[in-house]
Amino acid sequence: MTETSHTNIRLEIARQVLRTESDAIRALIDRLDHNFVSAVELLATCKGRVILTGMGKSGIISRKIAATLSSTGTPAYFLHPAEAVHGDLGVIQQEDLILAISQSGATPEILRLLETLKRLGSQIIVITGMPDNPLGRAADVTLECRVDEEACPLNLAPTASTTAALALGDALAMTLLVRKGFREQDFANLHPGGQLGKRLLRVDRLMKTGDQVPTVPPNTSLRKIVATMSAKQLGMTCVSNQKHELLGVITDGDLRRHLFEQNDLGSLTALDIMTDKPITIDASALAVQALNLLENRRVTSLVVLNDSKRIVGVVHLHDLWRTQLF
Repeated sequence: MTETSHTNIRLEIARQVLRTESDAIRALIDRLDHNFVSAVELLATCKGRVILTGMGKSGIISRKIAATLSSTGTPAYFLHPAEAVHGDLGVIQQEDLILAISQSGATPEILRLLETLKRLGSQIIVITGMPDNPLGRAADVTLECRVDEEACPLNLAPTASTTAALALGDALAMTLLVRKGFREQDFANLHPGGQLGKRLLRVDRLMKTGDQVPTVPPNTSLRKIVATMSAKQLGMTCVSNQKHELLGVITDGDLRRHLFEQNDLGSLTALDIMTDKPITIDASALAVQALNLLENRRVTSLVVLNDSKRIVGVVHLHDLWRTQLF
């Protein structure tokens, strides 16, 4: 057999694996019913944590779903069923919800947990191949995740079944995310590290605050305006009243324009020079939103306001550059 023939055979095996696994996921779509909705409601109203459990490959899938739930606002924890019956059962509290994954629904290690779970009054969601099995019958909600065949050429290694279980877990997590009103800002709070965390940083994590914010009252003279801007080195200053409410902004460009247009510079005050409708941003906005505003409006600083429209900071283009949002 030629090398080309070997290559074609290997590619066809890989393509068949992908076809089988994609078919397994597509088959789930038409099986979604009221049980799925009930599972989402149980998860949404859970007052404790979601405890995921599964043996072998199902355990690995359980770990991933637990991580997805935790990262999208639902506290979740993986409990190894074999270790649970050897001392780790103490992690399960009365208000926790159990999400178990077992293709057969007869995994001995999980079945041994049932007596304790029932005694605690824990609600149980099961993802399984066939609902009518010991684990499925004991659950409050059972989600069918049957596959017609594994992607393994021997039809032995868990492949399509684990892919389908993972996809169903993701469907639960994403539907739950919407059900609970989880927002981009919430995601940012849970992902402070890495490039994703940088893109989702909030403005209030990057802005200048307190004494770093240049601010002058409306009757400030030109000399004092220049002194304030020079000291704070942001190329601008806020103009505010005694309540710290924003009245306007003065930039280097505003100063240059008045130098050319006015003859009597000594009489100018902040009220005369300022732009009275400056571009602002909320403290809860994402850093990428601030960056888009700065680039689109071609300015270098944005005044940050709180819900009461009072000044809480200033975010500068250089602060965003240092965060490497690009």
